Amino acid sequence: MLDTTATDEIANDARARSNVLRLAAAQALTGANSAVIFATGSIVGATLAPSISLATVPLSMYVLGLAAGTLPTGAISRAYGRRVAFIIGTGCGVATGALGAFAILHASFWLFCCATFLGGLYGAVSQSYRFAAADGASTAFRPKAVSWVMAGGVFAGVLGPQLVQWTMDIWPPYLFAFSFVVQALVALIAMAVLTGVDAPKPAAADLHGGRPLFEIARQPRFIAAALCGVIAYPMMNLVMTSAPLAMKMCGLSVSDSNFGIQWHIVAMYGPSFFTGSLIARFGAPVIVAIGLSLEAVGAMIGLSGVTAMHFWATLAVLGVGWNFGFVGASALVLETHRPQERNKVQAFNDFLVFGMMAIGSFSSGQLLANYGWSAVNMVVFPPVLLGLAVLSFASFTKRRRRLQSVDEFPEPSL
Repeated sequence: MLDTTATDEIANDARARSNVLRLAAAQALTGANSAVIFATGSIVGATLAPSISLATVPLSMYVLGLAAGTLPTGAISRAYGRRVAFIIGTGCGVATGALGAFAILHASFWLFCCATFLGGLYGAVSQSYRFAAADGASTAFRPKAVSWVMAGGVFAGVLGPQLVQWTMDIWPPYLFAFSFVVQALVALIAMAVLTGVDAPKPAAADLHGGRPLFEIARQPRFIAAALCGVIAYPMMNLVMTSAPLAMKMCGLSVSDSNFGIQWHIVAMYGPSFFTGSLIARFGAPVIVAIGLSLEAVGAMIGLSGVTAMHFWATLAVLGVGWNFGFVGASALVLETHRPQERNKVQAFNDFLVFGMMAIGSFSSGQLLANYGWSAVNMVVFPPVLLGLAVLSFASFTKRRRRLQSVDEFPEPSL
């Protein structure tokens, strides 16, 4: 029996490794979607919007789509399998590029906002790639599968900005119109890559099995995992989206800003090559705690000065903190559900994370404009402290239950 189980785990891990390669490639290609939107959204918005105060609305619509797409992604994956959800998501990516180019050509601000909302739906589906990589994998391989897929973001950080740089002036006088055309083509390539993912439709028994979502969500472990994800991602997004404008307000150049964001993206995804191994060795709670602490350190650096070096260091440390916090929290989520519960639990977790991120996206600009860069950094500390406290409580609860189970079933004396 043990030999059979070991053989099954080896076979499942081999399948998971094949999926990881495709999902990591798709992660890199999908990164072009968000890169094009974030690099062009406020500039196109300022050109097309009826008022300059609405210039950042396209970016907020992207984040809103990101939040809105999480629960439908889980429902589609549960009913028809993850591959169907992936194809629908990349279809939204193609529509994003086509509609975005059309909106720029016809100077339609609201059509452009619809395009970025579709881009958010595409982004929501891509967030499930990390969980799909762990499907069927052994307990030891799951954290590595999650982190390796996230590592695809390193290449997204290179591909996306270069795509914009190479294509923004190809269709004069319509700045960025051709960038969206190419983004649609990249989404088609991602669709082709994802058709090869081995993600069969769930068995009929899995559609109705498992515990109610509320029962799962009441677990201290899930509360800690979801809360830490809610803190790690939105706090990073809050500081990252405010940093370019804050640098401009402090008299720094656009080149300084671009350099900081570029290395922030590298810092976000670069650690993914070894984050999974660290989780396997030290445990997800330890890595999450380090990640949240690093986000607080990044905020401290931001409070200590406003030179280019201060901003660059803030963004780099923040990126590493996000990686440890978010990848670790994702690994924690995998410990809270059974296989037949995975789609609804993972979708609910992402809904919480990106719903909070949408709220933060709408408020970050106002926070910076009304209270300044220091206030943006100060906001990071209370959530981080809360996350560390809840994480410690959940770990203590699990350890106590384990000790109680040992006391109830003591080893027989010889």
